Amino acid sequence: MANFSTKAALVMMAAFGFSQPLFAASCCGGGSSSALVMPKFATGMVDLSFSMESYDGYWNPQGEYTEDPVGSSLKQYRFNIGYAHRLGKRWQASIVTPYVWNDNQYSGVSSKTQGMGDTTINLWYEGFDNITCVWKIKKPEDWIPASYYGLSMTLPTGVSPYDNVENSFDITGRGFYRVDANLLLDKTIYPWNATLALSYGKYIERPVNREYGRYVAPYDKQLGDRFLGSLSGGYTQFLDNMDTLSYTLSYAYLQEGEGEINGITDTTTGMEKQTLSATAAYASMDRDWVFKMTVSHSPKRDGFGESFPVTNVVTLGVSHVLR
Repeated sequence: MANFSTKAALVMMAAFGFSQPLFAASCCGGGSSSALVMPKFATGMVDLSFSMESYDGYWNPQGEYTEDPVGSSLKQYRFNIGYAHRLGKRWQASIVTPYVWNDNQYSGVSSKTQGMGDTTINLWYEGFDNITCVWKIKKPEDWIPASYYGLSMTLPTGVSPYDNVENSFDITGRGFYRVDANLLLDKTIYPWNATLALSYGKYIERPVNREYGRYVAPYDKQLGDRFLGSLSGGYTQFLDNMDTLSYTLSYAYLQEGEGEINGITDTTTGMEKQTLSATAAYASMDRDWVFKMTVSHSPKRDGFGESFPVTNVVTLGVSHVLR
C-alpha cells in the first residue's frame, strides 16, 4: 500500500465510508430531522451542504485512542447535493451525491486528491396523513410521532481502493453497493422536539482483482453489516416575524461488523464510532428556506471507537422546499 501504513489506510477508509451530509427538514419543516426528508405536503426539496472534516488520531482495534504521527495533517472537504421529490401522498424519494477533496500529510508524505464520492438514493414512506407537530397535548393521539420507513441504496460512484489509485489517501468511496432499511421517528411538542433514527445495512459482495492499482489474484469480498442509530433533542425559538431558530443536540452510534473474503472472516475490517453533535437551524416563516450549521465531535478517549478516526466536522447547509 504505497508508502502508507496499514493503520493510516484503515483510518482513511473508515472516514470515507461514513462521512455524513447535512440533512434538511422534518415533518414540520423546521430543520430538526436527521435524514433527507422533506416536510409533509411539499412537492420537492433541494439541499446543499459543505462539510470540513479534520482528523485527530484514531482508535485502534482494541478501542484505545492513538495519536497520529508528529506533523500529520488529515483533512477532507465534501460538497453534497441532495434532491427530494414527492411520488405520492405518502411516498417520497431522494438522492444525495457528494464531491470530495482530500488534503493529507502523513508520515512525511503529502497527497491532494479530489473526485466524486458514493451516491445514495432513498425511498421513504410516511406513516401518517397529517402534520403531527402540536402546541399542547390535548388527547392521546397528540403523542404519536411522525414516522418514516425507508430503503436506501449506496452506489459506488466514488474512487475506491479497488480502482487505479496509488494509496489510501486517494480514495473517495468504499467501492461497494449497500442496501439499508431505515426508520425515522420525529416528534415536536412546541417548543421541544425529538428525533430517533435507525438504519441497518448490508453490503453486496463483489469480486476484486485489483488493490491500489496493483492486480492481485481474484477473490470475493463482502463488508460486514452496518448499524447506525442516533437520538436527538432540541428547542425551537420563535422570532417576532415568526421565523424560527432551532437548537439541537444529538448522539450517534455507528458499528460495522467484520467482513469476509471468499467466505472467511476478514479480521482487518469492522469498526465502531460514537459522535456528539450540536446543530443550529434558521427557518423562514413559511419553512421554505432552512439554513443549518452542525458541529460534530468525537471524544479523544478510549472506548469511544474501534478502528476508526477521531474527527471534528463542521457542516454548513441550506435547503429550499418546493410547495
